[in-house]
Amino acid sequence: MEKPAANRPSSPLWNKALERYKAELDDDDVDEYRAILEDGTLEDLVEQIKAFQPPNAGEKAVVNRLDSILRFINDFSVVVAVCLGTEAKLAALVWGSIRIILTLASSTSDTLRDIVDVLEELSLTLPRFKYYERTLPLDEAFEAALIDVYAEVICFYARTIHFYRVNPHGALRRNAWADFYGDFGKTMQRIKRLSSVVESEADAARMRLEKNGYAEVLELMKTLKENRISPEVKPCYYLPYGVTSRFWGREDVLMQIQDALNPADELQGQRSIALWGMGGVGKTQVALRYASISRQRFQTILWVSADSNIQLLQSFREIANRLGLVQTHEETEDAMSAMTKVKTWLTEARMLPVSSRRPSLTFQDHHWLLVFDNAEDLDILSHAWPYDAQGSILITTRNPNLALDPAAGGLQIQPFDELDGAMFLLKLINVDADSQLNRNLAEEIAHALGSLPLALHQIGGFMNQRKMPLKDFLPLYKRTAERIDAKKTGITNYEHTISTVWEMSLNKLSGHVRLLLEILAFMDPDKIDQEILIEGSQAVVGKRPDIGFLSDELDLLDAEEALLQAALINKASDMGFISIHRLIQAAVIRKLSSEEKATTFDTIVRLLCWGFPNTFSKDVGHQHQSWENSEKCLHHIDHIIKKKEAYKISPPDPQYYAEVLLRCSWYLYERECYDTARIFMKEALDNFQDRFSLAFASATELLGLIDVDTNFQSKALQSFTQTMDIRKTLLGPEDPFIAASLTTLGIVHTELGNLDEAYAYHNKAIEIRLRTKSDRIGNSYSNMSSLLLRMGKADDAEEMLKRCPSLKDFTDDTFLKTGNPRFSGDMVLLARIRERQGRLEEATGLASKALSFRQKLLGNRLKTCDSLYQVASILTKRGNVASAIDLLNECVTISQSLPEGEGQLARAWYKLHTIYAQQGKTKQSEELRDKAKALKRKILKGSERYGVESEESYDRLNLWMLW
Repeated sequence: MEKPAANRPSSPLWNKALERYKAELDDDDVDEYRAILEDGTLEDLVEQIKAFQPPNAGEKAVVNRLDSILRFINDFSVVVAVCLGTEAKLAALVWGSIRIILTLASSTSDTLRDIVDVLEELSLTLPRFKYYERTLPLDEAFEAALIDVYAEVICFYARTIHFYRVNPHGALRRNAWADFYGDFGKTMQRIKRLSSVVESEADAARMRLEKNGYAEVLELMKTLKENRISPEVKPCYYLPYGVTSRFWGREDVLMQIQDALNPADELQGQRSIALWGMGGVGKTQVALRYASISRQRFQTILWVSADSNIQLLQSFREIANRLGLVQTHEETEDAMSAMTKVKTWLTEARMLPVSSRRPSLTFQDHHWLLVFDNAEDLDILSHAWPYDAQGSILITTRNPNLALDPAAGGLQIQPFDELDGAMFLLKLINVDADSQLNRNLAEEIAHALGSLPLALHQIGGFMNQRKMPLKDFLPLYKRTAERIDAKKTGITNYEHTISTVWEMSLNKLSGHVRLLLEILAFMDPDKIDQEILIEGSQAVVGKRPDIGFLSDELDLLDAEEALLQAALINKASDMGFISIHRLIQAAVIRKLSSEEKATTFDTIVRLLCWGFPNTFSKDVGHQHQSWENSEKCLHHIDHIIKKKEAYKISPPDPQYYAEVLLRCSWYLYERECYDTARIFMKEALDNFQDRFSLAFASATELLGLIDVDTNFQSKALQSFTQTMDIRKTLLGPEDPFIAASLTTLGIVHTELGNLDEAYAYHNKAIEIRLRTKSDRIGNSYSNMSSLLLRMGKADDAEEMLKRCPSLKDFTDDTFLKTGNPRFSGDMVLLARIRERQGRLEEATGLASKALSFRQKLLGNRLKTCDSLYQVASILTKRGNVASAIDLLNECVTISQSLPEGEGQLARAWYKLHTIYAQQGKTKQSEELRDKAKALKRKILKGSERYGVESEESYDRLNLWMLW
């Protein structure tokens, strides 16, 4: 490391570290601070330790451990001193602090042993510097990282001194030790994170010095660093709906929520509560009210719609955008990556340095509130729950079990009592609440409606729109209720009340207004984008001329306005999305006949088809250009599947419905959402009428591709064989689609290790594509190249890859300008070829570019994990271990959030285990090895197929080639 000039001025960062130290120590005690600076040398400390005479063998062993502890600390201190040019004062703070700590702790044997344990654990966490002590240039980032670690260490020493000063007796120390050790745990987390930054900066400095094939890696590491959480956490409030201005009462409920989620209660760690109760009771409105009045308590408030996995991910995507965690359009579109980033942000927001007694000298505590609205499915919620984060979490649900897990407690939301219900209604219709007559009439209405907030709100809108006096309402309500009684039996009082309320409102609708409400009733209720209605209707109007008004924005707005006036829908003024209560949707659908339900369902299917291109009429490959529109429609597809099941709807055109689901599933496959794609494909296969069509062949092929990517090769082989049989019968043996089927069969045989069979299939596919002059010939060359590499023929693989028409020039732009995810796979393949050839510099650059491309286009998905591991493996071979650890940890973070990421996770853990073992970090290494082994056993379901512990056995948990 370059030594700074002797006359170098003190770093501002160093001065800030000194201020933090004095504040933690108690800067009023000038004498103690001066004593630390005057007496703080390593020699003084060593002499003090030598002079100490342990009364027994146990304490002697404790003292003997100090030698290695001080050696680690000295290595660290020397480098920081060289960095700052302030050797004397810096060393004095370290050694003087430790001297005082040991003096204070030595009064009892228990506390001496405890504090030596703490000092040892802390010393082992510090960065190892000797290797690059005097070889690397110092830049701003490196200097800042060093001082950050140093500041954390000395401030913890200061807090330790303060702890012993305020707890001078053994009994007091034992009582207070748990809190002190909790502070130490947080300090260790921060030091580990900061030490990793230091080692990464050192590795980057070494790569900059060498300048041999590291340019792409340095750019990649720079991008990863920029994408990480900023230490300056800024306030953010994201509530997709506004709380109604006529919110009423619930003060007792709001107080109980505040008691459960109070951010001032630091001892609780993560705080959570579930609001549960029947639909229409006002859970969401209570949560909105609490969020809206809590801005003084929380610097960040975030709202997640948790009705389905798709909705949940889309909410996280919006939140990530609001928090500034995504920079590019591609990142904004990646919902899974967004969820990972937000969960990391929630954890990191409370892990920054905080002065225990003077927080204003560092940063103000950042408290956050996260709301999961309409959470019913524990699996979905568990997947998104930020288990390691310290903050406040509020759930709304009809499922009381969520109050037990994952929430720490629950609160049942009941309807209003009759008095509150009456006052709420009087406020809604804006009549004199002081009139006893009005109160009596309102209480009668509240009693009839069971004081359900949603029913009262709806009736308030109904009465306002018709200027109906209070006295006229109950007779009308009773007549409507009698009609419902005559039509329906076996319904609960709650269902009867709701049905009567909606019957009154819906009977008054007609024309475009009624048609719009019927369409909205089948769509995802929380986020309905007008563009779907406007654009999608243009392709449907030929079959349904009556919905032509949807394509005219003014006509659509007129119909929306009528529904808004009737309090049947809501519309967010800032984002323009329409929302509708689920109970209103249910009431609308129940009023429809079976034929009307089916017709409206078919209309929605055709509207949503707008978002998904046709993928089965021609062998076209990835359709990434349409991803933005597909994402807008995706959650509505998920919703209509559920509506079809709930209301036992038989689609009028099941083949068309199945084909739309197929189109949607191809999009999900391209975005690596494998689990959801499987669910949609099951629904599609159940509805295909023509099971001997190109569309059905496309469906079986897609199932096979999903199974290939998720490593179910035997199932994939069955699907691909079925696809081939259908296509051969329909098209003959020489059609380009036959080449596509031969290619997929070649891929699956490559993964199964049947290399000769794979070669035959790929060779035949190449012959057909050459003969038919297919523009997909490059796809065949790439797959054959991958096979040749697996055969151990790296040079032949390179020659085959060079035949790809689009890759002949082998320039960076060749791979990256297309925007096609497939071409990043070609770059990954070429990097692997170079690695096998021993050309590690070229392999590093190619693999790094492929990783950057995948992360930009696909986000944090399975293929990105695969590339992270590839680059990390190459860097490990080149000795750049710190950067490799960074990439592997990134791989761990991403794969933990992916349902299909277990193979990648186990492999990354095992690779980290081997690296830490080589570094002598035994504890970390063994923990990771055990986690990797346990996960491998789970993946293999107890099989000994890959029983030998080796990197190769973990490689086999993943694909040979993930395109």
